[in-house]
Amino acid sequence: MSFVESNLPCDDCGSSDARAIDDGGWSTCFGCGSKRPPNDREGRVVPMRAEKSHTGAYNASEGIIYRALTNRKINLRTAEVYGVGFKGDDLVFPFGNNIAAKVRVKGKKEFRIDGDWKGASTLFGQERFSSGQKMVMVVEGEIDALSAHQMMGYKTPVVSVRNGAQSALKDCKTNYDFLDSFDDVLFCFDNDFAGLEAQAKCAELFSHKAKCMKHANGMKDANDYLQENRTSDFVSMFWKAERWTPDGIVAGASLYDAVMTPLEKADCDYPYAGLNKLTYGIRKAELVTITAGSGLGKSQFVREIVWHILQNTKSNVGLMFLEESTRKTGLSLMSLAADKPLHLPDTPSTQAEKDAAFKATLGTDRVFMFDHFGSSDVDNIINRVRYLVKVVGCDYVFLDHISIVVSAQSNGDERKAIDEIMTKLRMLVQETGAALIVVSHLKRPDTKGHEEGAATSLSQLRGSGSIAQLSDMVLGLERNGQAEDETERNTTRVRVLKNRFSGMTGRGSSLLYSTKTGRMAEIDEEAL
Repeated sequence: MSFVESNLPCDDCGSSDARAIDDGGWSTCFGCGSKRPPNDREGRVVPMRAEKSHTGAYNASEGIIYRALTNRKINLRTAEVYGVGFKGDDLVFPFGNNIAAKVRVKGKKEFRIDGDWKGASTLFGQERFSSGQKMVMVVEGEIDALSAHQMMGYKTPVVSVRNGAQSALKDCKTNYDFLDSFDDVLFCFDNDFAGLEAQAKCAELFSHKAKCMKHANGMKDANDYLQENRTSDFVSMFWKAERWTPDGIVAGASLYDAVMTPLEKADCDYPYAGLNKLTYGIRKAELVTITAGSGLGKSQFVREIVWHILQNTKSNVGLMFLEESTRKTGLSLMSLAADKPLHLPDTPSTQAEKDAAFKATLGTDRVFMFDHFGSSDVDNIINRVRYLVKVVGCDYVFLDHISIVVSAQSNGDERKAIDEIMTKLRMLVQETGAALIVVSHLKRPDTKGHEEGAATSLSQLRGSGSIAQLSDMVLGLERNGQAEDETERNTTRVRVLKNRFSGMTGRGSSLLYSTKTGRMAEIDEEAL
């Protein structure tokens, strides 16, 4: 054999002078090793094979032409490793030892499936590598598999899930034995929400041997590195891949910046100093439960907090007072601004006073109320709270009270109903990051009733232990509504029953209700 023409360019590897043509018409590239038959300047034709698929109906390798995918910067050698090539203008990706293939039709983004796709249940590229090696890399697409294997110098087995992020977990479970045979399984999915979510689920499947590779800035997937000539960056990120850890597991050494950062103050404090001393105020992303016996001023206490927030923050507030109309809620809130009970019909007031009170409360465009007429089932309530936070932009939402919601859907099983609503409220707080303040009733004690000043406790929360368990803060209100002494009858003690933030519990504040102003003011009982 002799060469009759040399120093020709090679389209497969990009060399300008590495290809030569012999006297039989075959051309050889001494740079990448690719060979072409006579009169073929585009690729090497693979002869028809005698063997067929197990169905005898389809063989992905038949008639395929191997050539570089120049638009993706994938060379001929890489295409041959994976058996990827062209049939006419269609690009073929073989699966399951050639019994099926994904076929991309020229000019179209979607794929068609040829052959026995159900029978070809393996990952793309799985048949090209022997199991039981040190490491395998799993990517999200066929092009990324070719790109990663090429950039890693053909030393690392790379396979791809069959249909992107949506099929990733199923594909890894189906081919668990193959992946688990490797010492390490490294996941390198697309740098987007769907890819990262799927990557975490797949990594969890292999727990102790899983690694997750992060992408360099500006890179979405493996082929991006190849296209941008950043192979060295890809290799670097490969070696920096971290061992997967379950959500919630954090290395203490990684917390230096977090623990050295000064603690932030509460997003808003309570209206009362004694209560703030124990609680350090109200924080967003917390669930606060306020509880007391019937008729002991829970709603009034809540409205005092609402008014305080309006005065001291710029936040929007959502009000869901299920025992009263929006008119009653609005007037009661205006009463706090006016320092007189405007919601009572015999309270003297001028139009100017009412206008000023409206402007300071409802007229701020920061108060949003739920007109609950006709529906108070749990899913409706949850959806309305979500709307108040995500659409309206409320940082604080007040729900008074959950017992009404429970009554609407309990079907006789109050405990189960309370578990359901508290679980959904807890998840909603975590989802939205808003502060949610809910009101709950107490069970009637065996001895002295709460209406006679009985002390509150977590064990008295009505219906279920989930209220105490899922709340970040529980405040109990105590008042002897039957006392002969007027001051005693109108004095409410606020007891911190649970405090996840500081751990401090006990008596917080004593509040005296004024029938003249309609306000609850903090008092020093020892000074009386």
